[in-house]
Amino acid sequence: MDAHRLRKIAKQFRGKTVMVLGDFVADEYILGKTSRISREAPVLILQYDSRQIVLGGAGNATNNLAALGATVIPIGMIGDDETGRDVTRHLKQLGINTSLLLVQRGRVTTTKTRIMAGGQHQHTSQQQVVRIDRGEFDSLPKGIEDIFLKSLDEKIDQVDALVVSDYQYGVLSPRVIEKVNQIAKRGRRIITVDSRYRMLSFHGVTAVTPNEPEVEEALGLRLDDREETVRSAGEQILKRVKSRAVLITRGSKGMALIESGRKAVFIPVFGTDEIADVTGAGDTVIVIFTLALACGATLKEAVHLANIGGGIVVMKRGTATVHPEELEAALGKSSA
Repeated sequence: MDAHRLRKIAKQFRGKTVMVLGDFVADEYILGKTSRISREAPVLILQYDSRQIVLGGAGNATNNLAALGATVIPIGMIGDDETGRDVTRHLKQLGINTSLLLVQRGRVTTTKTRIMAGGQHQHTSQQQVVRIDRGEFDSLPKGIEDIFLKSLDEKIDQVDALVVSDYQYGVLSPRVIEKVNQIAKRGRRIITVDSRYRMLSFHGVTAVTPNEPEVEEALGLRLDDREETVRSAGEQILKRVKSRAVLITRGSKGMALIESGRKAVFIPVFGTDEIADVTGAGDTVIVIFTLALACGATLKEAVHLANIGGGIVVMKRGTATVHPEELEAALGKSSA
């Protein structure tokens, strides 16, 4: 792959506007130091050190887009709680208009709390010991749903692409999914979908970007390491979703791009396969893939850029982003 061409595409990211529709999540990290074993039960006692809130879910996709210089229009829902205000504050600090990040009264903002334990020494790495999930996974209120539908109609022509980040936490109702499908049918915008459980509900979009467990869940099968098995599964999804492409992320095995009428492309993981943390890596992949397509890249070029971005972010602890300078440096290494 021509690294000069990929660098040229990446430099155009800053001029793009992308809408992110989906479930905004707060990733909370409680950091502590291991003290001793409790007398009450055979569990560790942690001495509290600090608390961090970072953007997760559709918020992480939004954060990645902003880090790469794109203008972002987020559409989603949070609760009227302190965590929801934290999410809004983070987005505003990025210079993002949050007028369509709507607040539902009485709702708990979806939060994933990770308890991270480290040793008493300063350079001891933090290890996750437990995760606590909070948030209501109920239906979307009709008033908010109507605003989402109207906003999609009114704003879709103002953006270069739409990223759908569906964790099934309430935002992507059947009517909202149908609206996405109607927009996709017009064929005028890049639309990419990362849907944990309902990928097959989307039709005519540019691409879906499942990981291997999501492929297995959607098709009710088990994948093995053979490329032929992965290719066959991708073709089944392609046929049912009627998208231009299926991009399957495979962890330490890299990625697979399946297009209709073309030979499947398998790309090895970029960098080392000694991964530090995969949290939120799928958000980085779909964002770079989408931006590249919006800049006129071929599907294969977009996948190569996304693979490099994914390789960078999995070497960082926690929910992280990729910056243009990192992408530029990695592209320089890939061409060396």
